[in-house]
Amino acid sequence: MTAAVSFYGRQPAPEDVAKIKASLLLHYAGLDERINKGIPPFEAALKEASIDYGIYMYEGAKHAFHNDTNAARYNREAAQLAWQRTISFLKERLKE
Repeated sequence: MTAAVSFYGRQPAPEDVAKIKASLLLHYAGLDERINKGIPPFEAALKEASIDYGIYMYEGAKHAFHNDTNAARYNREAAQLAWQRTISFLKERLKE
């Protein structure tokens, strides 16, 4: 099985979701209204296409919360938790 992880990324068009062939782990920043408005149709399309996915919302975090070179956006707590979840997800999905 393949796996992919997205950090606060824009979602594909709903008609393209069925083309996804990987399990997904999706990290979103709670304060990222521009990106987050695309989550409901994306999640509906994921469910319709029976895609294995998990979504985490990091409340109080801004877009690019994992970027430690930008003090205005970096959220250490959210970044560390997202990274732990990412490593666990990849270890589980990519084990042989």
